[in-house]
Amino acid sequence: MASAPALLVLVLACLTATQAQVKVFNLRATGLPSNLISTTDGYVKVFCSSASMGETSVINNNADPWWKEEFSYFKAQENDVLRLEVYDSDFLFDDRLGVCQRQMKLGTHTHDCYLEKGGTLNYSYTLG
Repeated sequence: MASAPALLVLVLACLTATQAQVKVFNLRATGLPSNLISTTDGYVKVFCSSASMGETSVINNNADPWWKEEFSYFKAQENDVLRLEVYDSDFLFDDRLGVCQRQMKLGTHTHDCYLEKGGTLNYSYTLG
């Protein structure tokens, strides 16, 4: 039988590592760079820590895409890293335009992220 102090430590460990749902939504970009052939065919990959939450559809020939998809993950924790990778879909290989990452906090938040190759990604998330 477990001692009272050991049981208390176990309960406290469970309370500090409480899992929550994270929902990522309202993804849109502005000013994505064009190449010599066409305007950007953009899409976004979404991750919570190392877990893939999925990716958006590709929006062709649009420097200012707005993706309708929403992503949920049920094993998120406060301070986990939310990572969004923005790509330009191409025939041979996709170009990564930039990466946005942030430690998540409880509540609903909206952020702008400036991409390395130009443009801005705006997104919202709720953790709770």
